[in-house]
Amino acid sequence: MMLKEALSAAECVALQLASDQERYAELGRTLRSTSFSTALTIARGSSDHASAYAAYLIMARLGRVVASLPMSLLTLNKSPLMTRDTLAISISQSGQSPDVVEPIRYFRDGGATTIALVNDIDSPLAHAAEWAMPLHAGKEQSVAATKSFIASLVAGARLVAQWQNDPELLAGLEALPESLTQAGREDWSAAIEILAPAKNIMVVGRGISFPIALEAGLKFKETSALQAEAFSGAEIKHGPMALIEEGYPLMIFATRGPTQASLLQLAEEMRGRGARVILAAPADMATRDLTLPTAATPDLDPIVAIQAFYVMAAKLSAARGMNPDQPRHLSKITKTN
Repeated sequence: MMLKEALSAAECVALQLASDQERYAELGRTLRSTSFSTALTIARGSSDHASAYAAYLIMARLGRVVASLPMSLLTLNKSPLMTRDTLAISISQSGQSPDVVEPIRYFRDGGATTIALVNDIDSPLAHAAEWAMPLHAGKEQSVAATKSFIASLVAGARLVAQWQNDPELLAGLEALPESLTQAGREDWSAAIEILAPAKNIMVVGRGISFPIALEAGLKFKETSALQAEAFSGAEIKHGPMALIEEGYPLMIFATRGPTQASLLQLAEEMRGRGARVILAAPADMATRDLTLPTAATPDLDPIVAIQAFYVMAAKLSAARGMNPDQPRHLSKITKTN
């Protein structure tokens, strides 16, 4: 089921891009005409990783600093946070968890601009937000989110493209369904050979690729019971380096952009220290171990990169004798306060 749903992402994205076009355009106009002193993301799990991607795009393209809200400030600590001139963006598949819904309701009641990118458009979160934008990923059966995560990334990029009113990014989004279809065909079996017997792994990204390193680390834990930690390539030498020993698995997502050169350099250095590096890089990088698919523009590369990863992750789970559709101790909807 996980593999089937991951491979359906292209179809889901095509549906999303064909829907709500005027609504996104209206949202873009509203964001361009509104002054914000504070911008926040509100999410958990995979949705938090998607939020980190959207936040990076907002900061890089629009120059607005975006922070991830610790929801317990409101749900447990009852802190009197200021809501004036605030933009609050929440991402969720189910839209059910109280610790996501309550902050959005709090900020909206305080006059903030609130946006929910949510798969269940009839959920409490969708009703709580001023702007509820459906992901159009359809019902997800597998516990491990795949197509809804990809749809969340696309919705975040779509929001930014309309806010910035950028023709290149908008055109790149339109090409994503075909790029995702191609990404689902990439052969990452070399990673399975290395990771099937592994006990742990470090997953590395930097900048715009760090959110997908976080997501990959989570999926390794969820679907393969593989102890995985995600780090920014800039942080490896600040402590995590002590974990590196002969044969230690290290997966690096070297997507295109200004951080790529440092990640390629890191891969070579870690190989020199004995790590078993699995370098995912575009086809023009001779030192790659896995071919990283690319999109129409580098800012969208993480979306097709995680598609290739999901296909491999589903197969890896089976190779490790597990069922990726039924991770132990986990359920589809998690409700926290």
